[in-house]
Amino acid sequence: MAKQDYKKLASDIIDGVGGASNVDKVIHCITRLRFYLKDEKKADTAKVSNLPGIAGAVYNAALGQYQVVIGPAVTDVYDEVVAQLGDSVVDQAATDQAVADTQAVVEKRPTNLWGWVVYAFQLLVGTITGSMIPIIGLLAASGILKGFLTLFTFNLGWIDVKSTTYIIINAMGDSTFYFLPILVGYTAAKQLKSDPIVVAAIGGVLVHPTIAALWEAPVKGMTTLFGIPLNASFFGIPVHIPQYSFSIFPIIFAAWLARPVGNWLKKVLPLSLRSIFQPLFTLFIVTSAVLVLMGPAISLISSGLAAIINFLVTSNEAIAGLVIGAFYQCLVIFGLHWMVIPLISNDIALTGHSVLNGLVNFTMIAQGAGALAVWAKTKKTDIKSLSLAGALSGFAGVTEPAMYGINLKYGRVFWMASIGSAVGAFIAGLMKINMFGFTGSWIGFPSFFSKTNPNNIWIFVIASTITTIVSFVCVYFWGFKDSDVDQVRNVEKKNVFKDAVS
Repeated sequence: MAKQDYKKLASDIIDGVGGASNVDKVIHCITRLRFYLKDEKKADTAKVSNLPGIAGAVYNAALGQYQVVIGPAVTDVYDEVVAQLGDSVVDQAATDQAVADTQAVVEKRPTNLWGWVVYAFQLLVGTITGSMIPIIGLLAASGILKGFLTLFTFNLGWIDVKSTTYIIINAMGDSTFYFLPILVGYTAAKQLKSDPIVVAAIGGVLVHPTIAALWEAPVKGMTTLFGIPLNASFFGIPVHIPQYSFSIFPIIFAAWLARPVGNWLKKVLPLSLRSIFQPLFTLFIVTSAVLVLMGPAISLISSGLAAIINFLVTSNEAIAGLVIGAFYQCLVIFGLHWMVIPLISNDIALTGHSVLNGLVNFTMIAQGAGALAVWAKTKKTDIKSLSLAGALSGFAGVTEPAMYGINLKYGRVFWMASIGSAVGAFIAGLMKINMFGFTGSWIGFPSFFSKTNPNNIWIFVIASTITTIVSFVCVYFWGFKDSDVDQVRNVEKKNVFKDAVS
């Protein structure tokens, strides 16, 4: 941006935020102008975002600021804005604080490879939990509904699984999870500042019936890559289409990629064509990238992990329990568990039981118990309601509400709960547990009744109780405190990271 452009740019920004009369105060951090407006509704975000040299604009309701992303030239533009508006809009103390806050983040950037790995993981987890938070209540409600449906069908026999009543209620419980890529696509796009409607449409492609049919189709005779069937061809490129329903990581990748692709298209496309061709090309480019790159990559990684898990279970059930109990839910976070599920299905289809599923069961109980400990300890009403819903859903066999709503967001909760599942699964493996169905966690206790081993149900009860107690105690005493909530909220409120990287 040339120096002579600052005066015009400042004038255009002032006009875009509603004119000089609409500006109360203006400050800046290291990348953004932050306006305190008398009426934020007068600001024209589309107009401001399209100005040359502007990377974006957004109203931060938590801070009450209308933020214009400029980058390194922010101080030059700020000086010109003040020159045009007058010194009455200056708040030097607030500016100094905003600069200090964002500069602190830059200075804390990692200085070595391991530091960058940890930093990237924390950023990824923050993005995942932030994308999931808006739908946590719906996930918890769906999980609890699925739990009750299991209770009323397989446990009590009140509803026939072949009845249309079961089909309808099951669809109610499953819809949120089945169409999760669409819902998360929308929320992730809003968080990552890409187009929510376009990314939701990309999620729709991933769960489209014809795409799902490719995954479900027989794979006999298909070309394979390291044992992964290449079940589709895209412009002559063999690709693997995995199960995208119930997944979140591919669509979060899509939401991240859609922003630079969309911004580039906005720059190169004529204004008269932009409204149609920008979403068209974004949809095509990003969906292609997800299908060609993410699907095979995730399947290859999860296939390798599945082979390792299968080796552990067949070699030493107790050690397998320790490892699976500690780390299985990490696979769930990234959608890498889908290659483990066929192992469980194959076990049950061939033998009627699955040791692996029996060990995985304790990871669900542990995450539910971790959320329950948060419910017992916190004094914050909103956290109490969210953690209780997550605990109930976890005990009903659906861990996503507990993990994304509470446990991962306040990271120690997740790891302390995983200690409980490692202990419980190790004990269960030591006692040679088995499982005779798919439904797990506390509500899945009927899956542990065995005709040949009457002690199997008691192994389940003992190991599940130990898992619950250890997870609860670890989280209650070492995994959570209310100040964690305040710390996370302060980071979100300041929007520090987004300022630092814009």
